[in-house]
Amino acid sequence: MFVTYILSKVRAYMRYRETVRELSQLSDRELDDLGISRFQIDNIARQHATA
Repeated sequence: MFVTYILSKVRAYMRYRETVRELSQLSDRELDDLGISRFQIDNIARQHATA
């Protein structure tokens, strides 16, 4: 069980980092088209990682 828990946390962190990286690469115009501000990237990535 402990190993499963650790693996799930590692996978969630990897999803978080990937989401932050991908959203950070977008221009401000592209983010605006999606309705996202640059300061929201962290929160959106956290929500995505835990979903």
